[in-house]
Amino acid sequence: MDYSRYKTLNILHRDHGVLDIEMRCDGPGGNGKLPTAGHEGHWELSEIWRDVSKDNAVRAVVLRGSGKGFSGGGDLDLVQDMANNFEVRTRVWAEARDLVYNIINCDKPIVSAMHGPAVGAGLVAGLLADISIAATDAKIVDGHTRLGVAAGDHAAIVWPLLCSMAKAKYYLLLCEPISGQEAERIGLVSLTVPAEELLDKAYEVANRLALGSTTAIRFTKYALNNWLRQAGPTFDTSLALEFMGFGGPDVQEGVASLREKRSPNFKP
Repeated sequence: MDYSRYKTLNILHRDHGVLDIEMRCDGPGGNGKLPTAGHEGHWELSEIWRDVSKDNAVRAVVLRGSGKGFSGGGDLDLVQDMANNFEVRTRVWAEARDLVYNIINCDKPIVSAMHGPAVGAGLVAGLLADISIAATDAKIVDGHTRLGVAAGDHAAIVWPLLCSMAKAKYYLLLCEPISGQEAERIGLVSLTVPAEELLDKAYEVANRLALGSTTAIRFTKYALNNWLRQAGPTFDTSLALEFMGFGGPDVQEGVASLREKRSPNFKP
């Protein structure tokens, strides 16, 4: 499999058939501090899982961030273009849909290693991974309602299942940040470790998966993910409502407040 077309992801084959995917903080549209999903990066993160499924050399995957965190969310220029341009909005809607379903349907087990901030499209992949590992001091935030749109890119399909409806509503409606330690306590992630142990633990888990029975592990993943497939209509609704919001007035104030580093002032 030729992964050279990916410009915002560093992709490396490790021992035992483990594929290492690093979201770059210095790729196109990056800021050198956190991986962000711009026009190119958003598409790449949705598309990579198709290639992983086709790659017979891959037995397990580790997804990680670079720089100061796992992911910094959507690039504000992309968000502004989505708000202003219907064609961009519909294209990114399709990518957001594919990101979720491509991860669910990827036949290879995925391990995520989340450190620092984990927001946006990267967080989608991080929490939909089969084994999600967070540093104890990681900062997980679903920032959609802070931006002025519905929490639609993955939350409705997986958060209630992982951490209960009560917890999901609390964190999603308020955009309340969650530490890695608290995320493990409420069941949002598989486990947490100190930041300095994060990658070693992720590779250890991936190696164990890669050296296990390929059919047994893949078939188990497929069966378990039927819980998520059953929630597909709920996810589709949430995603449609999110992207309806990108055509409304609140997202303009949300973007402006983020650029100006202030609290949003949404009109009643």
